[in-house]
Amino acid sequence: MNPALGTRPVVPVLSVAPVTIPAPGRVVDLELRVSAPVTGSSQPVVLLSHNHGPSNLSSWRGYGPLVEVLAACGFVVVQPTHLDSKVLGLREANVAEAPLYWRSRATDLSYVIDNLDTIEAAVPTLDKRIDRKRIAAVGHSAGGHTVSLLLGRRLNDPEDGSVVDLSDTRVRAGVILSGLGRGGDALSEYARENYPFLQTSDFSTMTTPALVVAGDQEAERTNVVGASWPEDPYTLSPAPKALLTVFGGEHSLGGIVGYGAAETTDEDRDRVAAVGAIVGAYLLTTLGVDDRAWEMAKGELESSPEPQGRVVDK
Repeated sequence: MNPALGTRPVVPVLSVAPVTIPAPGRVVDLELRVSAPVTGSSQPVVLLSHNHGPSNLSSWRGYGPLVEVLAACGFVVVQPTHLDSKVLGLREANVAEAPLYWRSRATDLSYVIDNLDTIEAAVPTLDKRIDRKRIAAVGHSAGGHTVSLLLGRRLNDPEDGSVVDLSDTRVRAGVILSGLGRGGDALSEYARENYPFLQTSDFSTMTTPALVVAGDQEAERTNVVGASWPEDPYTLSPAPKALLTVFGGEHSLGGIVGYGAAETTDEDRDRVAAVGAIVGAYLLTTLGVDDRAWEMAKGELESSPEPQGRVVDK
């Protein structure tokens, strides 16, 4: 049995895209994919925030390997396309938030929660099946930074120095995959020039429970620290938190964006399966769906003759 599922049976999944949510004041309306089990009631929600990658998979079109696992676990997975997605062609726009649209990314996720009624109505068989009290956010790379803002991480606006708080208490748990760490002297010159919002970062206010996932072979040009940088959301934030260190994992953690994608430098299906199992189990237990799932998944990981990673909790 997949350790992410605990005692829950695997069910078929329905995926619908694009679902378009009117968004007055946004440059374009919000497009997203919704993937959900075809049966069941009171389904918890996962908001999945994509990376700032070089392919069209950095949108609702990506993350199939991870979405398959989470939807099979019983989650309704909602994948918005952020304004920095390559498919929208807005990265070079002459606006203050370009190219990453860091603030808009976070407000996208909150806007999805605001519009769950519309999403339910747009997806066949989903009406009145979403549990609005069990919402989690999962993000990869830049998406991990987005999720950390909803969980309580704060920063100073590079334009005026004001403290930015985009936390959303409706999000009860989070997962940060190959996320962005602290600023200051940890940043590379490239990051300081292109992503000034990363200069300041306060993880002390990130109090929402979260799982941080980091590959031990991480090597991103945004920092000068190395593989420990994406562990900062765990190290520098208060409990309760968990950290999964993925053995041999690089930035794409084996291919969570998509097997063979431009973002995937360490393609490994077993690695992706292990990451998906741990993420699913963590969310099932943290959201109160299956109290046994997290301990079962950790036990499966630790007892494997060739473990894919190591988990620590605080």
